[in-house]
Amino acid sequence: MTDTTDTSPGWLSDTEIEDARGRLPIVYVNAVPVRVDESGTVTGVGLLLGVAPDQTFSRSLVSGRVLFHERIRDALLRHLEKDLGPVALPHVPSSPQPFTVAEYFPTPGITPFHDPRQHAVSLAYVVPVTGDCRPRRDALDLVWFSPEEAVSENVQQEMAGGQGVLLRQALAHVGLVP
Repeated sequence: MTDTTDTSPGWLSDTEIEDARGRLPIVYVNAVPVRVDESGTVTGVGLLLGVAPDQTFSRSLVSGRVLFHERIRDALLRHLEKDLGPVALPHVPSSPQPFTVAEYFPTPGITPFHDPRQHAVSLAYVVPVTGDCRPRRDALDLVWFSPEEAVSENVQQEMAGGQGVLLRQALAHVGLVP
């Protein structure tokens, strides 16, 4: 008998993920990378710069799917390394607690979060990083903003799908600008 077991559990083909996205919510993690001073106060917020599907520039948070049989902490670390590089040195506790749960819907207006591809549930975290961050994959750059700059109208306009709302919630969670 031939064993047809997939040797890379958690990875779906493009067709399989498209089918799954049309049938059920997908679990994601969002991470707001921050720099903190010696007292733990957030002094900088790292936002990825990329090109949106409509060929405009956009800013985003670190985000990605949680794979089958993957711990949330491991998913956070994997996506932080994928987006910020292997020496970003994120400080993720052994049992991370999200500051919020964002519900993305393919229909705009149900929540502030919108993803035209799918219904997604994202656990959102503020993650201090201390190392050298070099964007990888689809990101063109990583720019560090002060908390005030990050919530400015100019930066917020460059964030799609409600990620600007999520960023504001993250900063409110750590006691900074709403």
